[in-house]
Amino acid sequence: MHALRLLADRDLRLTEAPPPPPPGPGEVQIAMKAVALNHIDVWGWRGMAFAKRTLPLTVGAEAVGEVTSVGEGVTALRPGQRVVPYGGMTCGTCKHCLAGRDNLCENVAGVRGFHVDGFAQGLVNMPARLCVPVPEGVSLEDAACASITFATVQHMLFDNAKLEPGETVLVHAAGSGIGSAAVRMAKAIGCTVIGTVGDEEKAEKARALGADHVVNYNVDRFESIARRVTGKRGVDVVFEHVGAATWQGSLLSMKMGGRLVTCGSTSGVSAETNLMMLFQRQLRLIGSFGATVRNVAEGLDKMAQGIRPVLDSVLPLDRFEEGLARLESRRVFGKIVVTL
Repeated sequence: MHALRLLADRDLRLTEAPPPPPPGPGEVQIAMKAVALNHIDVWGWRGMAFAKRTLPLTVGAEAVGEVTSVGEGVTALRPGQRVVPYGGMTCGTCKHCLAGRDNLCENVAGVRGFHVDGFAQGLVNMPARLCVPVPEGVSLEDAACASITFATVQHMLFDNAKLEPGETVLVHAAGSGIGSAAVRMAKAIGCTVIGTVGDEEKAEKARALGADHVVNYNVDRFESIARRVTGKRGVDVVFEHVGAATWQGSLLSMKMGGRLVTCGSTSGVSAETNLMMLFQRQLRLIGSFGATVRNVAEGLDKMAQGIRPVLDSVLPLDRFEEGLARLESRRVFGKIVVTL
C-alpha cells in the first residue's frame, strides 16, 4: 500500500509499505480517503525538538476513510461505512476517558501523524471507540476537516468559552482553518464577528464568509477597532490561537468579565500579561487543547446542517509537501485537503 513517510526534517517520500494485519478485537480497518493539513503537520515536517518520536513516520493527523473490515466484538460500525478517526491515542480507561474528556487522558500514547504513524497511508487499524460515523450528505473532503479543525473550534467556543447567541466575538486569523470555521460557527448562532487577517485579499474572503467587521492587522490596530465596534465596551469572547503577536491586543479588546480562549501560539510561546488589568477587569483566560470524540461528532453534525469548512484547495497525495509549504508561508485561506 502507499504510505507518505517523513524520513527526516523536510524530507517526505511516498513509499510502499506492508498493509496492517486484520483488525483485532474492538478494532476496525479503514481505507483512508483524505487527509486535511494542520499546523501540527507543519511542525512535524520541519522538526520540533520537544517531539518524542522515531523516524521514519507516516504523516497525517486529521483524516477520513471507509471501514473495510471489523474485528471481534465491533457492532456499532460496519464495512462500507465512512468514519472519521480520532487522532489522539487515548487509553479509554482512565477517569477522564470514561467521563468523555478524551483530551485529558492520563495515559495518552501520542498523536497520530506527529508522535506515531498517522493516516496518510492506504489502510489503518483503529479502535472502533475512536471512530465517528460521517453523516449522510457530508463529503469526504469536508469530513476530513472534522477531527481537528471543527472539533477544536467546537470545544473552544462552546465547551470552554460558552459562546452565546448575540454576543460579539473577535476571531484571530479568520483565514486559517480554525479561524474560518469559528467565523461560520459563530455567525450560525447569531453572533457579531470581528475577524483579523493579514492582507486585503483575505479581508474580502472573510467578509464573504460572514464576518461583520474585518481588520487587516498590518494596517490597523484590531483592539482599537474592537472597542470602536462595541462602543468602547469590548468583545465578549476572543478566539485566540496566534500567541505573542496578538496577546496584549486581545486582552485590551475584551469587555469587563470577557472570556479569552486560546489553543495555539504560532507567533511565539511567551507574552507579557498586565495582571492588574486581568483582575480589575475580571477577565477569564481559558486554555483549550484538542477536543473530545464527542466534539468530533458535534462538528460532523454541524457540517450535515450546512456549516461547512472552507476549502482552500484539494491536492493529490504526491503534492502533500507542497501543501505544507503553503500552510507554513500562510498562503492559504481555509483548509488544504489531500486525497489518497
